[in-house]
Amino acid sequence: MKYRELGNTGEKLSAIGLGCMGMTHAYGDRDDAESIKVLELALDLGINFWDTADIYGPHTNEELISKVLAPNRDKIFIATKFGFLAQKDGERSFDASPAYAKKAVEASLKRLKVDVIDLYYAHRIDPTIPLEEMIGGMADLVKEGKVRYLGLSEASAETLEHACKIHPIAALQSEYSLLTRDAESQIIPACRKLGIGFVPFSPLSRGLFSATLPTDTNEFKADDFRHSIPRFSGEYYENNTKLAADFASIAHDKGCTPAQLALAWVLAQGDDIIPIPGTKKTKYLKENAASVDITLGDTDFKAIETVVKKYPNTGPRYTEAAMSMVNK
Repeated sequence: MKYRELGNTGEKLSAIGLGCMGMTHAYGDRDDAESIKVLELALDLGINFWDTADIYGPHTNEELISKVLAPNRDKIFIATKFGFLAQKDGERSFDASPAYAKKAVEASLKRLKVDVIDLYYAHRIDPTIPLEEMIGGMADLVKEGKVRYLGLSEASAETLEHACKIHPIAALQSEYSLLTRDAESQIIPACRKLGIGFVPFSPLSRGLFSATLPTDTNEFKADDFRHSIPRFSGEYYENNTKLAADFASIAHDKGCTPAQLALAWVLAQGDDIIPIPGTKKTKYLKENAASVDITLGDTDFKAIETVVKKYPNTGPRYTEAAMSMVNK
């Protein structure tokens, strides 16, 4: 495994992190035994950057991870997130107030079975309170020794600038992949200016670039949240499966898997970028880890861009309701 520094923290993290959400949340059936094998294999492969959140499950993701995290605490840089609350009607509310942050961190510490969380993200920017209040409450957790570093998720460049004046921000997590490149114009430059690590989630576009998805979304499990994502419906999904097939041909010619090529592209966008592809299968973890050894040249980049431009009708990454929670 190769390693990269997280922003200005000096922390050496695996260039490929591990997104743990799908082990208990959003992508169909659980297989805890296999997930435990994935976590143990991650240690063997040197993948020391693990990402979760209290809403995943809810709560079950942190509990599952703890089984491998707690006995191997010194080998893992653990990141979790707070803010979303699951409601009885299946909907979510959001609260990143200092009072709730204090309550949430205690619960996460207990579920993870650790004394301190390495990186604690606000899952979104709370629009109901001043940023000073929100970041100030998170900063108190650092002062109390419950959290080492603070992170934000889906925050704008302007918000990042403001937040850093209140307390250092170690990382920004946002969706970034060949199909989701909004961050390139302002957010990634802001991270570099401010010394903030950029952590892309869904670097494989929710599995589109894995070349393992069915052409008919009816084959997804009923509880697979991709049913609610525009890119996985109608004309958008028809477009995207064609894109993925052409992309897979480039990977084949390159001698790697489509997932490896997609991750190699993300990694090539800067040494300060640490993607966290998710998986709950050892086969795909090995595949993802090997992407750090793939080097792309000008010919590769041109071929990739040609395919992406050939299929522009990719669709929005979220519904309008979900996008309303993305800070702009």
